[in-house]
Amino acid sequence: MYRYIKIFIFILGISLIATQDMMAQGSINNFYSAFGIGDIETRDFSRNFGMGSAGMARKSASYLNELNPASYTGLMLHQFIFDIGLGGKSVTYSGKDFTQSAFDLNLKKIAFGTKLTKWWGSSIGFTPYSTVDYKMLTTKYISGTDIGFTSAIEGSGGINKLYFSNGFQLTKNFSLGLSSALLFGNITVADSLGSNGSSEDVFTENFQYMYNSNFTAGLQYEGHIGDTKIGIGATYRFETKFNTKEEVNIKNTDQESLYSETVKKKTYTLPGEYGIGVSVKRGNATFVADYKEQDWSRSNPNGLDYSFTKAQKIGGGVEYAFQKRGYNGNLVDGFIIQAGLNYQQGYLKIKNQAIKDYGFTLGGSLPSRNNSTRYYLGLEFGQRGTTAADLIKESYININFNLTLQDIMFLKRKNY
Repeated sequence: MYRYIKIFIFILGISLIATQDMMAQGSINNFYSAFGIGDIETRDFSRNFGMGSAGMARKSASYLNELNPASYTGLMLHQFIFDIGLGGKSVTYSGKDFTQSAFDLNLKKIAFGTKLTKWWGSSIGFTPYSTVDYKMLTTKYISGTDIGFTSAIEGSGGINKLYFSNGFQLTKNFSLGLSSALLFGNITVADSLGSNGSSEDVFTENFQYMYNSNFTAGLQYEGHIGDTKIGIGATYRFETKFNTKEEVNIKNTDQESLYSETVKKKTYTLPGEYGIGVSVKRGNATFVADYKEQDWSRSNPNGLDYSFTKAQKIGGGVEYAFQKRGYNGNLVDGFIIQAGLNYQQGYLKIKNQAIKDYGFTLGGSLPSRNNSTRYYLGLEFGQRGTTAADLIKESYININFNLTLQDIMFLKRKNY
């Protein structure tokens, strides 16, 4: 087991170094992250990625399936799993009279899980929940005049998710799960007006820190109709009201504070979300489909150029697993291939335009010779947004590389 811990720490260190290096070279500059709490991550960076990020009704047999906390009852007894995921994105932006490309690489998931008893599986993990990363140039005018100044607005930060999930076997067919999460992070917006690069230039920095706990309940049913395995899953994420702390600072280019003020606390609401999913497994083939919905329009006030709306996501796909014999003679999954589709409507309308996202996914996974490590690569080709109302259309390729390490723990040595 210590060998796998060392491998995990080594991979984690390399991932963090790579992530920092990529972020230092340049950001993705996501225009749509300038609104609300940023660009919410709705993709699942695990083995579900290649099937349209659907899998709410699947048991977590050989990977960690956080789409439904009830899935962790599917882990093998005393099995221990390390899971780490990297996500890359290549995107081309199209707008009125311009085209621009960018690439980014980030750490998307760190998690581990285990089956503690015959009826209790558990997982702990860390993942980004939303991301704010944009730069915009606008022109502001002095009131009553036609004198304009260039204003550079830059946003960064986002919200992180630290979770502790548990699944409990209720009966032979039913499992219940509960995920307890801490959502926390900061969003910083810096606005510089007419800067010429001298130390006398000033800019305004708005720093907002948000945090609170959040809970998700899940239910799974798994049964058979002849040789076909049927799964049904459902989840509900409870509403959360963020606690906020907001500060406004005026600084010069040497980062010296000229003025600072703490703004009265605000309440920001993350509305409840419900989802339902199905899975059908026959032979080596598995079909999955999920639907999620979250109504933001009732919870938060609208902004100047945007309004909150109902967010929806539909995803589904197919997986085929080529099986092989494991060390104990049992059949285990060998090479797997996947394909899927997904459609999303985001939680914002910007200039009265719904932000829609269409994606086509592919995935492939290969185990090591002794099945202790599984390598996964997923690709998504898609398009988001529109050029209507002077907005921006994104044509993107998402890349997911996932590494899963498995071992058996908590077994007592026997002497003969």
